This record gives sequence, C-alpha cells and structure tokens, in this order.
Amino acid sequence: MSSVIAATRFSVLDRSRVREGHTAPEALRDTVDLAREAERLGYHRFWVAEHHGVPGVAGSAPTVLAAAVAGATRTIRVGTGGVMLPNHRPLVVAEQFGVLASLFPDRIDMGLGRSVGFTDGVRKALGRDKGDAEDFAGQLGELLGWFAGTSPTGVRARPSEGLTVPPFVLAMGEGADIAARAGLPMVIGDLRDRDRLRRGVDRYRERFRPSAWAEEPYVVISGTVAVAETPERARRLLVPEAWSMAYSRTHGTFPPLPPAERVESLAMSAKERGFYEAGLAGQLAGTDGEVERELEAVLKDTGAQEVLVTTSTHDRAALLDSYRRLAALAGLDDGGGGPGVAPAGGAG
Repeated sequence: MSSVIAATRFSVLDRSRVREGHTAPEALRDTVDLAREAERLGYHRFWVAEHHGVPGVAGSAPTVLAAAVAGATRTIRVGTGGVMLPNHRPLVVAEQFGVLASLFPDRIDMGLGRSVGFTDGVRKALGRDKGDAEDFAGQLGELLGWFAGTSPTGVRARPSEGLTVPPFVLAMGEGADIAARAGLPMVIGDLRDRDRLRRGVDRYRERFRPSAWAEEPYVVISGTVAVAETPERARRLLVPEAWSMAYSRTHGTFPPLPPAERVESLAMSAKERGFYEAGLAGQLAGTDGEVERELEAVLKDTGAQEVLVTTSTHDRAALLDSYRRLAALAGLDDGGGGPGVAPAGGAG
C-alpha cells in the first residue's frame, strides 16, 4: 500500500439519494445502514447533507439525521457536510450541535456551507434569498461565538457554550478564503478539476491564520470514488448520478437515481448527452489498483490529510462493495480507521 494513502484519513458523506422504485424513508434508512457499515470498515467520519425540496434527495434535516446515525453507531465521528448556514439562525444551529455533542461526546463534527435554496421557490419557502449567502463569514463568526460565550446579545447558548464541536468550512467559491481567515479546517471538491482543486488548496494554505480551532491548515478533499472488479463495473456505478445531474441541468430538478441499465438504453438530446458524459469524465473510478494509483497522485498533488468520499448510485450492493474495496486498499479494514493522531485544533 502507498505510504501517502496509509497516512490519510478516509471518511464518507452520504446525501441520502432517493432511488427509482424506492421511497425517501428508505433512502434515510439506507443512510443509517451505510453508516454502520462505514464504522465497521474503519472509516473516520460519516457525514450527512442538507437539501430542500429536491425529489431525488431525502436528507433535508442534517442535524436530525446525524442524531439517528450517531445513535446507531458507537465510535465513528458523525457530522454534517454540511448545514447550510445562510438557511438558519446561528443560535439555533449552535443549540442543535450543542445537543448533539452533549448526547454523543467527542464524536460530533460541524460541517458548514454557504449555499441557499436551489430554486427561487425553495428560497422563498425558507425565507431567504441569494444575497443571504454573502454574509457567510459573519454568520460563521456569530455561530462560533455562541460556543465561546462571546455573543454581544447577552444571551447564552444552552447547552452549547463551553463545548468544543470541530467546525469545518465547505469551500465553494470564496469558501477557501473564509476558512483560511477563520483558521478552520476546509473541505474542498471536486476531484474532477485537479487544477482548480490544487489552486483552492494552495490559496487556503497561503492565507491560513491559526485560531483556537486549528493551529495549522487541515485539508479534506471530497468527491466520488468508485472501485469495482473491472473498469466497466466501476463506470456503471457513476451512471445514475451522472444522468440525474444531466437531467437537473436540462430540466431544472434533480430526480431519483435511475438504474444504470435504464440510463444506458435512453435516447438523449445532444445537450443531455454532453452533461451526462461530463458527469462520467474525470472521476476516481476503476479497479482497486487503478484507484490506488489515482488516489496517490491526487494526495501527493494536494497534500490533503483526508478524503471525504461522496459516491451515490442506484445499486446498493455495488456501492457497498466499492466502499469495502476502498477500505481495503486504504488499509482501513484492519480496524485501524486511518491515522490515530488527531490534527491540531481538534479536526478529530
């Protein structure tokens, strides 16, 4: 095994994708089941996401789902990738994570993003607009202030104040600068655009200011990793997500994930075909050996300390096999769970 891979943590972000022929409640239960398997395999963290009003995504309440995941597991770190801070009042977010951290001490992560609702209708329903994302740095500062007890309101966040819940910034656009200025660990994707990924990581490291949360930069790279017995089977893992993304780009809504065999029989417009092929290109997908070589290359290129795997597909058995193969090539399934020494600042 590569020494670079052996020194890297591996974690899972599951977006609770709804599959054709299955229900949203099933998708949520699948997420909890996957968390148990990820823990058994030795993955370091298991995170869940926030999406509103999306037919193909069941995960709309990440802190609630994180509580279910933490209750169903024993040792794996649990968190959010992420709570979209512009959608919420920072005090309420602090209280939610304070409750989680009180119930599951030393296991909870607070991944935070700056996106608002995907459509005008969702933003209106949330009482937000696109401009709310512009003050993400201020919202982040307010949120961290509730844990430190420094709010100028005189209000005290209970039970959050005094607790340490490691915060991570999901870096989209300006996110790298915000994470660097705040001195927080950063999660950055995607793995398909390596030049952009490297630029974002370099920018973050150059501008990083040590803080009470992290003494030095901590980089998590995120994206799809699909491992299978053959390159063709690995590629089929990518097909449902690639098609659903292509459909969303051409129809304005993200549908449930279809079976790969149905997608492969579809007649697509030129525009749909272009988005679909783009979704398949550049992913970390292949046999165990091929993925190991690609992982080693991207880790050497970025110097990332952790990989957050975000793979979704219709075939759950193939997905679980992919995660098992990845755990094996990364040396996780020996019970090691990756490096045992936590980075400075408690990135866990």
